[in-house]
Amino acid sequence: MEKQVRIDKWLWAVRIFKTRSLAAEACKKRRIIVNGVIAKSSKVIKKDDVILVTKTPVTYKYLVKELIEKRISAKLVTNYIENQTTEIELEKLSRPKLPNFANRERGSGRPTKKERRTLDRLKTNL
Repeated sequence: MEKQVRIDKWLWAVRIFKTRSLAAEACKKRRIIVNGVIAKSSKVIKKDDVILVTKTPVTYKYLVKELIEKRISAKLVTNYIENQTTEIELEKLSRPKLPNFANRERGSGRPTKKERRTLDRLKTNL
């Protein structure tokens, strides 16, 4: 009989998520896709499955090389997982991040309508 492992356990074991509850939460928020199907945390995976993990702004792509339930050291992770994430996706990490608000002089108040539109244009062009 082939070994069976839940997706949330495997994601935690190969160090994609820091805790198993974070892995389960990502499944609940529909950020984990196994072989093109949105996965619940109880989804059983098998060897050679392709897993897409969305961690804003990047969608990582992994191939399951081996199944594992217990968390392992970072050095051994490459025995169980193959990262197939494209360079285009990884470039999204190097883009400068815009703050949620524009830097404004202290005490200058809310932006005017014209300033807000300018800020909106800048945000959409990135």
